[in-house]
Amino acid sequence: MRRIGSDLVLLLLIICLGVGFSSYWTQVFSPLRDVVDIDLSLWHLPEYTFYSLSRGLLAYALSLIFSLLWGFWAAKDRVVEKAVIPILDVLQSIPFLGFLPGVVLLLVGIFRHNNVGLELAAILLMFTSQVWNMAFGVYHSIRTVPAEKSECATAYHFSPFQRVRWVELPFTMLSLIWNSIMSVAGGWFFLMINEAYKLGTRDFRLPGLGSYMSVAASKGDVPAMIHAGVAMILMIVFLDQFLWRPLVVWSQKFRVEETGPQGLTEAWFLTVVKHSYIIAFFHSLSRRIGGYIQDRRRNVSFNYFPILSRAALLLLLALLSVALFFAIRLMKDVSLDQWLYLGTMLCLTFGRVMICVGLSVLIMLPLGLAIGLSDKWNRSLQPIIQVAASFPATLLFPALIVLFKIVGIPLGIGSIILMLMGTQWYVLFNVMAGAKAMPSDLKEVAKSFRFNRAHRFLWLYLPAVFPYLITGILSAAGGAWNASIVSEYATYKDQVWMTPGIGSSISLAAQENDFPLLAASIAVLVVVVILLNYQVWLRLYHYSEKRFALNG
Repeated sequence: MRRIGSDLVLLLLIICLGVGFSSYWTQVFSPLRDVVDIDLSLWHLPEYTFYSLSRGLLAYALSLIFSLLWGFWAAKDRVVEKAVIPILDVLQSIPFLGFLPGVVLLLVGIFRHNNVGLELAAILLMFTSQVWNMAFGVYHSIRTVPAEKSECATAYHFSPFQRVRWVELPFTMLSLIWNSIMSVAGGWFFLMINEAYKLGTRDFRLPGLGSYMSVAASKGDVPAMIHAGVAMILMIVFLDQFLWRPLVVWSQKFRVEETGPQGLTEAWFLTVVKHSYIIAFFHSLSRRIGGYIQDRRRNVSFNYFPILSRAALLLLLALLSVALFFAIRLMKDVSLDQWLYLGTMLCLTFGRVMICVGLSVLIMLPLGLAIGLSDKWNRSLQPIIQVAASFPATLLFPALIVLFKIVGIPLGIGSIILMLMGTQWYVLFNVMAGAKAMPSDLKEVAKSFRFNRAHRFLWLYLPAVFPYLITGILSAAGGAWNASIVSEYATYKDQVWMTPGIGSSISLAAQENDFPLLAASIAVLVVVVILLNYQVWLRLYHYSEKRFALNG
């Protein structure tokens, strides 16, 4: 009876998701309209919410594939690593609003008669706000696989696919799942911008929760704004119960420890999956297919991997060279005074970013350790944290800016608070992942030697989570650069609040269609990010690998 009940729950979920995705698929191929009407009635809100959920999940699927491919590629080839890791750092730090107009116009031009172009643009832009910390997490996990695991794989003559399947991929699971939670939450941060985009007189909005929130806020419809907030919270809780919590519980079996996992929590939906005949059938089928594929791969040679890897790198560099060529042509009209002005603006934003990252570490490192090391706190606070991290902070920006004006806080300082609302979660989730991955035998040793709290923090907790902390800091810095666009330049009821910085410079250049200045603003940002990458991030990564990784 228990298995039948599990199958009924799964069938009901599959039917509901099937109906929802069918409706979304109809929206994707509906005719492109010049003016999009967003109905604020409560009856349309569930449909809009599912549209946004569909875009977020599709963007996450794309991010997951990209992260695994890019992370393994960079970790397996040292020559490629030196090129693609700085490229990844630059890409995550370039504000996506800088290329939003080009992406939308290009895809709408390709798909002129339906919404496919707009939907692809929304998914791709959510992808850019999700993928980077996941890719860095995969890369760093592969680089820090314990030496004894690699030696066992070599001793048992594992093929490359067996090494990936049984050694490297399982070791990435904890970091990948926790970074996935943060990535999807980061995608919701820009939900209003994604779905409520207008360019001049052209209306590029898409029906969804983000556009619903935007219209409600512009009209001052407080009940609609409350309804949208409740819908957002319900969507986050749905993802937590049906996706993230089961994955977090399942991932605990991949912890690196000799004493066995302790204090595992349970997820009701994971229990449903374990007792389902449907899942058992597909699991058996996948094992047969996997065995067949493995048998076929045994005769395949992987000696060509270095050649293919370098060829892919050359192709990537060629594409970037073409983009750089056109960017240089575009920036030739930028005067010296404008370059000096952008340099000054960059320094102002750089200071805010560093303060934001420092505050994130100061606040979220102890909080992440406390939650990650306590199963009780993790069970009770994880859903609340996911709701707080996933709620689009941009919806609160206008009210906070008005509050800053009333209290007398200048936007130069207030923008740090606004940036902090979107970046602190990267540090928190990575520290929580590191704390959950901490071997229990190390905690028992600390207990046996009666370490006090200070000694545990300095000699056990901080070294254990340090590789995860570096990933969180790197992602937080990239998120802060992105958040500077909306925190240094904001509009509310036809009023503009702005503070000097590279974020406001990019926003102004985009508003005035000054593409040479826009390209120059992004260029100076890229230069600083590359310098930070080589002088700070890569060194910290390599230091954490040698000093704190569990690889003997």
